[in-house]
Amino acid sequence: MRKINLSEKFGEFQDHWSPKIVAELNGQHVKLVKFAGEFVWHHHDEEDELFLVVAGSFVMEWRDTAGVERAIPMGVGEMLVVPRGVEHRPVADGEVSVVLFEPASTRNTGSAVTSELTVEDPVYL
Repeated sequence: MRKINLSEKFGEFQDHWSPKIVAELNGQHVKLVKFAGEFVWHHHDEEDELFLVVAGSFVMEWRDTAGVERAIPMGVGEMLVVPRGVEHRPVADGEVSVVLFEPASTRNTGSAVTSELTVEDPVYL
């Protein structure tokens, strides 16, 4: 067992949209990520994702089953589960620090074509 200080871990990196693994449990990764700007539209066929805001704020944009775009504003201390199959993208005006809980197999850009934002092998902090 080891204690993890989230503030210290977030201080170890500056890059955006590049999740870092800080823990594993039951086939899940706990990842830290910093957002700034817009991410790509994507979905995950097999995985749900949990987003917990630690610092800053962002908007989770998503498309419902009819393709209508919706948005959920997220602030410090708030969390959201994006169900598998739901097309979504986080958008942040400033820098945001987020904790992610997701299956270890989850690719950050999901169904999206591989881009400069795709992280195939997240690093461990």
